[in-house]
Amino acid sequence: MITVNYEADRNRAAAYDDEKKNILVGVCTYKEEDQTWIIDHTEVNAGYEGQGIARRLVDTIIDEALRQNITLKSVCSYATRVLEKRNLL
Repeated sequence: MITVNYEADRNRAAAYDDEKKNILVGVCTYKEEDQTWIIDHTEVNAGYEGQGIARRLVDTIIDEALRQNITLKSVCSYATRVLEKRNLL
């Protein structure tokens, strides 16, 4: 099973493979600038693609930003598409 956690201290959402001793399999990172989070990178390790992990990572960042009333921007092409689909850009 893949677990996705929001890690505030590292400005990211991280995906872990619970069946392989919590190995890190993907991240979505952002930079914080004037009450805005700028999503700058989303990556999922080879062998884990096509499972919806990248979407879960980006959604985790989006949901946390919305919860904290923080504006979102993106320079990551994948995250930009997700934000557009959710009508947030």
